[in-house]
Amino acid sequence: MTRYAAITSFLGAATVLTAPQAVAADAPTNAESVSSTVGTARPLGALGPLTDLVIQRIRVSDDVAASKFGTASPIEDPVREAQVLEQVRTQAEAAGVNPDAAVAFFQDQITASKAVQKGLFARWTAHPEEAPTTRPDLGPIREQLDQLTTALLQELKDTQAWREKPVACTVQLALATGSGAVLERLDTLHRQALRTATHSVCRSNE
Repeated sequence: MTRYAAITSFLGAATVLTAPQAVAADAPTNAESVSSTVGTARPLGALGPLTDLVIQRIRVSDDVAASKFGTASPIEDPVREAQVLEQVRTQAEAAGVNPDAAVAFFQDQITASKAVQKGLFARWTAHPEEAPTTRPDLGPIREQLDQLTTALLQELKDTQAWREKPVACTVQLALATGSGAVLERLDTLHRQALRTATHSVCRSNE
């Protein structure tokens, strides 16, 4: 099945599931989403940009795993996690985003990242031939994560109206994550990470 056919099939299913109240006048139509997404390979719908950033962050977890594998660096780092979440709280307050919601969202990002790292460690241990042959520097990786944090906070702010409507948010999130997983060809490990990372997006999930 081609990428376009896969997206079209997904959209057909999503259209059947979409409740009338879940589609606001300012939301992009499916046709508009397809035309703008097929060429750029971005998730569809009102929560597409947010989901795109989440997937980017999940992909960075692969680099984090590669930088740690075979070293003494632990996957679990409570001190670092606490620092990141405190920074998120400060940035959220400055950006006008609910700090508690932001912290919950980024806790999910951290949990998803650790799940990917653990999954890759297990895979590479069982299949050494698949293990990375180079070790990325954590410095640039953390700079990239900081940039993603800023962008994600902006998207949380921009999508606040959607995320406060449980039904609309659930439909839009399903559209965004489903199409994103197809477009990015995520494997089972990364699809599960995407579900974890988007758990707190909708108000009903908080």
